[in-house]
Amino acid sequence: MSKHVRLSPEVAEVALAHLSAVDPVMRHLIASIGPFGLKPLRNRFHTLVRSIVSQQISTKAADSIRRKLEATVEPYGGLTPEAILKLSPAKMRKAGLSPQKQTYLRDLAERIQQRHVRLDRLHRLPDEEVIAELIQVKGIGRWTAQMFLIFTLARADVFPHDDLGVRAAIRRFYRLEELPDKETAHRIAESWRPYATVASWYCWRSLALPAESVAP
Repeated sequence: MSKHVRLSPEVAEVALAHLSAVDPVMRHLIASIGPFGLKPLRNRFHTLVRSIVSQQISTKAADSIRRKLEATVEPYGGLTPEAILKLSPAKMRKAGLSPQKQTYLRDLAERIQQRHVRLDRLHRLPDEEVIAELIQVKGIGRWTAQMFLIFTLARADVFPHDDLGVRAAIRRFYRLEELPDKETAHRIAESWRPYATVASWYCWRSLALPAESVAP
């Protein structure tokens, strides 16, 4: 399968059949959790801004800063790269952005304006090329780029092995003594290919299951 297949309803249906057939744990999680329900985010710039704003702070704090930032850029036409670059450091600080995150957002906006990051054509690129383009931006690493692939581009075969939620689910449902390292995680995920995104989504959702749900 191509490395940039999008998760349409038809692809998701095939993915569920595949995961249920090759992995008893996934079959159990799918039966326990129910239908696959990833809904892609549509605005690519907003998604990346949200990712930067949310780093190392609580969801509540991130939501507050995001709302203040959106109100601040409203006179400039809304949340766009052009609007971000028009903001003074004082206005960004008033919205709750640390100096570091101000730098990250300005770098993102500048790279988009200069076409070093081409948001309008990322959907045409293979996964690794999307990641390579995004990690040029200060404050965007591989994990953030993978979240963009999953939640914005809805790519079918992304496995974020460093994600704490995915690792915690693997430890819990595959009965490991500790969180899996990269090699262990990839070994378990090998059978999920080429639908690792769907399996990762079920890993995240599985963390809300009660303790008695662990045994497949």
